[in-house]
Amino acid sequence: MQNYLIRNISVVNEGKIIPVDVLIKNGRIDKIAPMISTDEKTAEINGEGKYLLPGAIDDQVHFREPGLTHKASIYTEAKAAVAGGVTSFMEMPNTLPPVFTQELLEDKYRIAANTSLANYSFYMGTSNDNIEEVLKTNAKQNDVCGVKIFMGSSTGGLLVDNPLTLERIFGEFPVFCHAQGRYE
Repeated sequence: MQNYLIRNISVVNEGKIIPVDVLIKNGRIDKIAPMISTDEKTAEINGEGKYLLPGAIDDQVHFREPGLTHKASIYTEAKAAVAGGVTSFMEMPNTLPPVFTQELLEDKYRIAANTSLANYSFYMGTSNDNIEEVLKTNAKQNDVCGVKIFMGSSTGGLLVDNPLTLERIFGEFPVFCHAQGRYE
């Protein structure tokens, strides 16, 4: 893999703009500093007058794979995300079928490992009937970003409205909710 040294680029980070050199080795930023020296095998890029910004993280995407790949796939949507500066995404479980089992969750990770152009994570989906599958989720072990609960009626079969199910899930995981609806 080619290594690159971007000379005199303006790095924008934490409210500051700093002109520095950036060394990229094996596809990753290795060093950010003024006046980096390297060997002749490193390709140099003149960054003068250009800016380098951190990548964005999108924590709610709907890529529709599996089941609706005629609309979008992990590959096509990750490609679009990267083109727009999004380097990491967290995808929702409302696909066909919904990600209600550990097997379906692992399938998504396999697909992403082979096709995603960005960093990725996936939410485990919940329903009123899959509490045992949800409780098998280990967010630290397999990089699951959290458990997704749809609490609004607009989500049809993904609606979770059983108080006992909600209580068990809220006690165990980082939970992300859709709680839309009309309240009077």
